[in-house]
Amino acid sequence: MKRTALLSIIVVVAALGNLEAQQRVLQAGIDVLNYKFTIQLPETGRHIDAHALITVRRSSALDNVVLDLVGLQVDTVWLNAKPVAFQKDKATLRVSLGPIPRLSADTLLIDVHYFGDVEDGLVMQTDDKGRWRAFGDNWPTRARFWLPTVDDPADKATVTWNIVAPSDRKVVANGELIEEKIVSSGDGASKGKRKLTVWKTSKPIPPYLMVIAAAPLVSYDLGMTASGLSEFPPGVKQSIYVFPEQANYLPGPFERAGEIVEFFSRTVAPFPYEKLAHLQSSTRYGGMENASAIFYSEDTFRRHMVTYGLIAHETAHQWFGDAVTPRSWGHVWLSEGFASYFEELWVEKSEGTATFKTGMRKLRDEIVNAVEVRERPVIDTLQTELMRLLNVNSYQKGAWTLHMLRSMLGDSLFIGGIRAYYQHHRHSNATTDELCADLEAFSHTNLRWFFDQWLRRPGFPEITAGWKYDAPTQTVTVEIDQSLRFEPYRFPLKVEVQMTGGSNQTLTVNVPAERSSRFVLPMRLNSTPARLLFDPSVELLATFKSRSIE
Repeated sequence: MKRTALLSIIVVVAALGNLEAQQRVLQAGIDVLNYKFTIQLPETGRHIDAHALITVRRSSALDNVVLDLVGLQVDTVWLNAKPVAFQKDKATLRVSLGPIPRLSADTLLIDVHYFGDVEDGLVMQTDDKGRWRAFGDNWPTRARFWLPTVDDPADKATVTWNIVAPSDRKVVANGELIEEKIVSSGDGASKGKRKLTVWKTSKPIPPYLMVIAAAPLVSYDLGMTASGLSEFPPGVKQSIYVFPEQANYLPGPFERAGEIVEFFSRTVAPFPYEKLAHLQSSTRYGGMENASAIFYSEDTFRRHMVTYGLIAHETAHQWFGDAVTPRSWGHVWLSEGFASYFEELWVEKSEGTATFKTGMRKLRDEIVNAVEVRERPVIDTLQTELMRLLNVNSYQKGAWTLHMLRSMLGDSLFIGGIRAYYQHHRHSNATTDELCADLEAFSHTNLRWFFDQWLRRPGFPEITAGWKYDAPTQTVTVEIDQSLRFEPYRFPLKVEVQMTGGSNQTLTVNVPAERSSRFVLPMRLNSTPARLLFDPSVELLATFKSRSIE
């Protein structure tokens, strides 16, 4: 998702309350394989009537399964087509699974009938033009307010949506469109016609990405893009859905959506889903990367502020965050840091190296000025307020960590290692240690120290650099001091020696994790350099000050 302003995040945290207190440890031996949701949406208001048919694999001696479901009432539960006992409290639904079979694995069908007024997750409201609409907005743990799920990123499953809504509402969801048809309203002609829309995914996704849109949307077809570069031949079908008053805005910046998908598909791997829809919605985020159905904030469309960068960021998530999902929230940089860096890679490809470097400098400035960077690590497994993980650590510092890896390994090993990581965990989950292991295996390079210092501790190098020229030996000595605020870092540092007259030479010194280091550059100069430029290619996350040395 695209990071919102810090003030907005704080407001959202307050609005959510203590959602994280509802989290629980995953039940070992329980794996959800598929959800099939049948949901009757209202003509107005927030009341739904729904069934959830859940396919669960049990591989341990558990006699119950716990599903997250907040604020709604459960009427009946069936297990393998027979009524079964259940317990419902404010936050969960506990379903009895009956006797433990002798088999090593057991697949069960749980059918939950539930209903009530939805408080969050599925945002149903009437806009200022009197139009009722509904949009899913599940991040981080809000699917539980309208869907009985194992609401955790580590339990991915396929999903089928059977949505019955007013016939004048367009329904869009994850996956492939299977069916649209008019059905009986069941309560008289005065209520008007109803429409059944069926969408289905064939690849597993986490509950926070499972969404629907039901609104008076009009569509703009971008056609088949990225030919031959999709897991679903012949290519990636892309569409835009907006409210009618925004139709004249299209395609707008989405004119390059095909190029963006093709660039990422060639760089990483074929596009992982059945289609890619871009929707104007009521998401509280600037953009939300729901698998195959990206939601952008309504106001962003109204103000014509959708940018190429925003589209690239949310599109990159289809690979990183969606197809490869962090196993736990503390590793969310594997989603947001990747999307932020691949957004910049798109800038480099489309606008050139100079613009790319400008963007990386901007990100670096934001990092060194952020309180959370100075106080907390990127991998923040102790943070219990999940919304606070949407910070500079997860986005900007995560992106810069990838940038430094690329600079250290070189493009071929970096991209090759990222491809290996993606293929290894595609349509599954991953941790930072697994990313490190895949990159190490591909590059035959020890990277543990790199991951530990940049991701598992706060801060960044604060460098004071000095140099002097020694005429008798025709050498240049460089001295690097690191501040006392953070533990010293180990890093390669490029130094550009600029001579009067324009003769420049760039060398790399490997700075150890020490407070002070001194190097004699391996070169001979017959005169004093005009100046030394440290990190000329914008490849190190650090601050720089200069001083003279004796």
